[in-house]
Amino acid sequence: MPLVSVVIPTRNEEVSIGECITRVGVAFEEMGIEGEILVADSSSDSTPDIARSLGARVIRSEKLGYGNAYIEGFRHVHGDYVMILDGDLTYDPLEIPKFVEILRHGNADFVMGTRLKGNIKKGAMPALHRYVGNPLLTSMLNLLFKAGISDAHCGMRAMTKDAVKRLDLRAGGMEFASEMVIEALRKNLRILEVPITYSPRVGTSKLSSFSDGWRHLRFMMLYRPTPFFLFPGIVALVLGMSLTFFVLMEGRYQNLRMHSLILGCLLLIIGYQVLLSGIYVGAFSAVYGISESSFVRGIMNYHSLERELAMGVALLIAGVIMGMHVILSWKDVGYGSLQEVQSAMMALILSIIGIQTIFSAIFISYLLLNNGGDSKR
Repeated sequence: MPLVSVVIPTRNEEVSIGECITRVGVAFEEMGIEGEILVADSSSDSTPDIARSLGARVIRSEKLGYGNAYIEGFRHVHGDYVMILDGDLTYDPLEIPKFVEILRHGNADFVMGTRLKGNIKKGAMPALHRYVGNPLLTSMLNLLFKAGISDAHCGMRAMTKDAVKRLDLRAGGMEFASEMVIEALRKNLRILEVPITYSPRVGTSKLSSFSDGWRHLRFMMLYRPTPFFLFPGIVALVLGMSLTFFVLMEGRYQNLRMHSLILGCLLLIIGYQVLLSGIYVGAFSAVYGISESSFVRGIMNYHSLERELAMGVALLIAGVIMGMHVILSWKDVGYGSLQEVQSAMMALILSIIGIQTIFSAIFISYLLLNNGGDSKR
């Protein structure tokens, strides 16, 4: 049985995969161990043929995507330790031994390379990634999950086989890199970093800076919806309610403060929508099996389709009644100038919030259908 399994995801890497596999073999010889090389491939060029000719085992990944390639590759590993790296020679396979040695000595369950504390060769990493994107996303991950790492998106990593089995990895795209770190933290794995050398890739880059960055951010939102949705939504909602209430209390002077009233109503509606969006994300994360927010869990525990539908219908009816009053008042003055801004804005707010509440109750009940979340409490 091999001691180390190296998994390499590839998609049209024929110009570099041969050298990459050769260097992995040299690393095995330096360590004096038996190892296996698995190429998780979705190429349309000669990459798989080259890999097979050099003794690698090619695993065909039916689904495209960075994460899907690794997930498929992990199903076929036999080694006690699992090493992952790209096939474009941005990461040097000759550095594999220092990852494996940490695992063999039992000092960690999960070893990550760090480019930012290592050597980034000229032209290897765009300035946008090096000084903005990577530090920003890494800082956000550290803040939200207390990871304590310096390079969250380094693709050269090693784990024990037991750690791989414990990680519940499902992300199919580039967000797989973030999911692996988050899941390792959730499973209380011991994580260490190793400085590495990062070189310019051989071949054409397949990275998309903004879309890949958004994928990582979106995935963190799934685990931690509260700071992204719930807090901002509550703040906007409270500000909107306060401003609207203040203007409405002015009574006869409300026309002089129409712009303040409109701003208050706008903040109120936006805040409520953002708050509901956070609840949607929280409900999905609960169904997905990763919800950690006590606030979201509390909402899910006491969710009742009937009660929320009744509240939404009541708000909508109140808005419609108030709106009808405005229309009738307008009719009484011959459809001329009407001093009913206060009532019209209240009718608007109540109707919109009522409709949002109704559809939100239905949507959340569908998400929680299998969990009994649509039952009465």
